Amino acid sequence: MRYSAILPLAAAASAIVIPDDVTLHSLVIEETQHVEDSVSSWWHTIPSADDIRNSVSDILSGSLEAVERKASKLHDYILEVEFDFFGSDEYDDGDDDEIEGPGHGRPDHPGRRPHHRPHRGHRGHHGHGPSNLTIYEAIQASNYTKKFAKLVDDFPDIVKVLNSTKANYTLFAPIDKAFDKIPEHHKKPSKEFLEKILEYHVVPGFYPAGRVLAGHTFPTLLKEEALGGRHQRLRVHLSLFGLRINFYSKIIAANLFFKNGVVHGIESILVPPPPAEKIVSLLPGEFSTLLLAAEKTGLRGKHDEHKHETSGLTIFAPTNTAFRRLGPAANAFLFNSEKGLKYLKALLKYHIVVNETLYSDAYYGRDHHDKDEKTVDGQENGHFHVDLPTLLGDRRLSIDIARWYGLIEIKINGFTRVAVQDGVAKDGVIHALQTVLIPPHEQKGFYPADTEISVEDLVEYLGPYVVEDDETREQADWFGEL
Repeated sequence: MRYSAILPLAAAASAIVIPDDVTLHSLVIEETQHVEDSVSSWWHTIPSADDIRNSVSDILSGSLEAVERKASKLHDYILEVEFDFFGSDEYDDGDDDEIEGPGHGRPDHPGRRPHHRPHRGHRGHHGHGPSNLTIYEAIQASNYTKKFAKLVDDFPDIVKVLNSTKANYTLFAPIDKAFDKIPEHHKKPSKEFLEKILEYHVVPGFYPAGRVLAGHTFPTLLKEEALGGRHQRLRVHLSLFGLRINFYSKIIAANLFFKNGVVHGIESILVPPPPAEKIVSLLPGEFSTLLLAAEKTGLRGKHDEHKHETSGLTIFAPTNTAFRRLGPAANAFLFNSEKGLKYLKALLKYHIVVNETLYSDAYYGRDHHDKDEKTVDGQENGHFHVDLPTLLGDRRLSIDIARWYGLIEIKINGFTRVAVQDGVAKDGVIHALQTVLIPPHEQKGFYPADTEISVEDLVEYLGPYVVEDDETREQADWFGEL
């Protein structure tokens, strides 16, 4: 575990705005004006089409400052496809350009003791207790969440949840400025999809800023059929200057306590993620070789044929860098020869797990009747081990997850580290690798990581699985074809 990773954790903790008592009661975001100045070009535009691609690239290269400057191509894609009506007059609440200062929110009594606490006894900033309002009442009263509250009003089940005092909830609430990023020319999406969007902003349970900082993924109210009816999750990414959700939505205010939970203000609307294949296809700068491999071997799109037979998947996705590390000879064999394609197919199958979804901090197992996930949430330190079955015959991946005070490291087969964790998808999760996984040899064991592999070794290591999958053993005498 790298102790240098503590630096961005501390920096992010100080970057999140924790409002004072007066601000809490009006849901005014103290640093909104500062954030607006720093990202002024975003307020009335959709994030750049290259944002998420560059963000993933920066994470892989370790450039934390560059990550902070990017947002999300995925956000761009989802907005273009799914959001078609938020720019209409129906959701135009007038001039939002002026940001009110503390004390100009709803006419409440900030000094009054609430008659209800959050259910676990959590207290507000500087020792103040939570507001007397429910989360629903708070977003209705706020001058900064009027558009989101207007959407919520159309869905009685969501209203009931946010008004309930029987349990705690955490709401990631988009401020009104988030809706300015929606193009005006799009048509209205279905009510069913809008309800899913709202559910995706609500996390059951109490997650104040400290717990968010220590987390990696969080279960939302949205139950996803493609995950076997389990909860779709949000991904939290820690950068040097703050926290982003699903790569693109920055938390700009935190710890707004109310009697049934906590609210965090975010700068962009959260949209349920598309399928894993679509996400990978949106990132050609990192995964074009993987996409080509899936296309050549016929694996691309195969999950659609079995979407009703599977519930969840885990993809360990090799980046372009990972394929380059195999060496030119191995790549030429795999991609440019007819015989090599069968070995390439076997190689890809070793990176795919179906019916089991493993996040860095949660595990959705194969048992479809058990809707509850296993999680290491709340453990400051710990170790989790699981063997995941792949599509490559009886070959399994040995996964070890080590947790240290909010920092998580995932290793595969004892030595291959996951470079980017928890790319949440509609049907599972994607973990990016900088090394291609080679299945172990029966006598020689695992091939050394981060080294080029000869064609002879590649054939020797993959040969048995080509026989099993294709009922024919390809010979290594392929040189004349290249």
